[in-house]
Amino acid sequence: MPAYARFAAMIATSTLVMYGLMYLNTYSTDHVYFSETRAYMALLMEAVMAMVMLGFMWRMYPSRAANIAILAGAAAVFAGSLWLVRSQATVDEVSWMRAMIPHHSIAILTSERATLSDPRVRDLAASIIRTQREEIAEMQGLIAELR
Repeated sequence: MPAYARFAAMIATSTLVMYGLMYLNTYSTDHVYFSETRAYMALLMEAVMAMVMLGFMWRMYPSRAANIAILAGAAAVFAGSLWLVRSQATVDEVSWMRAMIPHHSIAILTSERATLSDPRVRDLAASIIRTQREEIAEMQGLIAELR
């Protein structure tokens, strides 16, 4: 496999792996939904990783023009994905809920599994667990209704 094709495959594979890793801290697998926002974040990380990796391995890739094109492309992907993450321009009601369910699920996981000794903090964690479960159920119902 030519060097640049290997580089592209490495970046693409890493992007998919990073996207998947973002779901490892969800409480339950039924809280895993495709999220545009997480996809944009994976692209943002891909762009930075491409620039960093190319910077460290510049001499392995002999074409200065191709290297500069990769850096320019990565910078454009970074700018575009950052804009998409920050603006949420493509996120509608269902997309928003599909992103929020894993986010709420993380709150359940961290609240339920943390070692909390102060009773006030334990009460707060219990409240968070209860409300996040209620909100996830509400969002799952709305997603089914709006599809």
